[in-house]
Amino acid sequence: MNYELEELLPIVGRLAERYTGTDSTSVSYEKAEQLMEAVLYCMQEAELESSQAAAAQGTSARQMYEAGKAAVERKVKRALELYHKLLPEFSDYGSPYLADTVLKGMPEFFRWYNMEFEPQNTILTLDYPVLRDLSPYTGIDRIYEFLVCVDREQEFLKAFPQGMVRGLLRFRFGEEEDFADNVCEEVLLVMAMHILAGKPLGEEMLSEKDCLFVKSRLGEMELAEVKSHLLQALEKFTETYCKNSGALLAYLENGVNNIAVRLKNSTCNFSSSVLE
Repeated sequence: MNYELEELLPIVGRLAERYTGTDSTSVSYEKAEQLMEAVLYCMQEAELESSQAAAAQGTSARQMYEAGKAAVERKVKRALELYHKLLPEFSDYGSPYLADTVLKGMPEFFRWYNMEFEPQNTILTLDYPVLRDLSPYTGIDRIYEFLVCVDREQEFLKAFPQGMVRGLLRFRFGEEEDFADNVCEEVLLVMAMHILAGKPLGEEMLSEKDCLFVKSRLGEMELAEVKSHLLQALEKFTETYCKNSGALLAYLENGVNNIAVRLKNSTCNFSSSVLE
């Protein structure tokens, strides 16, 4: 954004007046800095929503800010719609971090999120690890992208009987109640082992002989080959059992990359405990 500080200060001043009830001189330095961040956040939202509008000549800072405020409001509405779409069939599959973030944290975010004075504040720590790096995002952007990730994970996991997913997680973590891992990645890990062993996931857990075969096979494959093989199998699976398979596969690819590295780099006991 090519706006001078002199163009931004009046917007911050008016926002400070609204915050204090017309006495903008009583705003602390820290609060003024927060309000400036709020203004910049909204203006960046205007840029994100419409590159043409952002690049338009002659658009004043005030116009950009107002357009950004409206964009933030629309993003909050979209996030709420996605959240309400997600809830009816949502399952945490026994993951306490997924349950707490989605079922407890999200309502608190929508309750306390301040679109006017602090839209840049994410509020939640989002302790459940999704398969995308959301660190570039803050505020409603981060919440919305997180919900998109969870929605895609739920779509993938619904392709399996819920009891199977919970069984796989118990297989991985025992009766541990505090595992912080991504549910999809752990299911994908067991799935990858079955793919490499050439056995359907619905069968009994892999035997020691199966795992030794997988270990031997991995020793003959380059990392890129492992990734490619797993992605091809996953592509067929998502096309058969999942909606919006292209977007879902693009999301799950991050998990496949992690799994391929974990499998190739493992030097521990290669048994059906599947790589601690």
